[in-house]
Amino acid sequence: MERGLKKVAAGLKFPEGPAYDGKGNVIVSDCRGPYLTRITKDGKASLYLRPASAGSARMTFKKPNGSTFFEDGSQFVCDFGRKAIMRIYPASAGGKQLIYARAWNGRPFRGPNDLAFDPAGNLYFTDPPGSNRKTPIGCVYRVARGTRQVTRVADGLAFPNGIAFAADGRTLYVCESQRSRVLRYRVAPDGSLGDKRVAANLGWGDPDGMAVDRAGNLVVAHFGAGMVHMFRPDGKLLRSIKLPGKQVTNVEFAGRDLRTLYITEAETDAVYTLPMDVPGLPLFCSPKNTG
Repeated sequence: MERGLKKVAAGLKFPEGPAYDGKGNVIVSDCRGPYLTRITKDGKASLYLRPASAGSARMTFKKPNGSTFFEDGSQFVCDFGRKAIMRIYPASAGGKQLIYARAWNGRPFRGPNDLAFDPAGNLYFTDPPGSNRKTPIGCVYRVARGTRQVTRVADGLAFPNGIAFAADGRTLYVCESQRSRVLRYRVAPDGSLGDKRVAANLGWGDPDGMAVDRAGNLVVAHFGAGMVHMFRPDGKLLRSIKLPGKQVTNVEFAGRDLRTLYITEAETDAVYTLPMDVPGLPLFCSPKNTG
């Protein structure tokens, strides 16, 4: 096992979507729970939030997947059960939940998977269900801040999965799982995507969740291989990190210095941490980091 790799939570139910709240905690989606688990900076895991009981009038998530925190402390969650993007406010702000986006041009999403904010607070997310090499119908959508207008910015993808911005805010990376590669798009001033290129090839298996460090390297969860790979911006493989299980789903930089990599793995149903030499790139629109 990789030196420094530490299991910090076990007994989860298909962990995904680790999200750092800026206060020292990482919130993990239990896709088959369904609920959210909180892992504190001292490694204690506990139930964070579960859906409301059946018949409740309160709006609630159903099956959480990718997630991220916004600058006001609210959490945006890809809900593939509700087929929508949910916004969940902290208990200090009333704890309300609302559907942030659920359709494009009147067409419901198939099941949002992962998401990322641009510097202005516009939300980009992947919508992959039903897509593969033979039927590349996966899409990427953009939700405008303020108006919440939804725009389809990419289509024809074979299971678009993890998504992340580079430091310039004008480069967007998307994992195309069924083609075992990471794509790089140039983001135009109006938020549309163009100039699609291959940023990294994994060769086989599914690139899943992804993060970017301050050196511009891509940190990619390789589902099926039990690995986390680090690629330079030019696509050269720098390092491969072996995990105890093969179903590595996602990664997230956390901690006050963003030098701790959290890794979710679904075969062992656990979350692992690994100290990193290069800190993670602070996410756009994330809360102030006091952790």
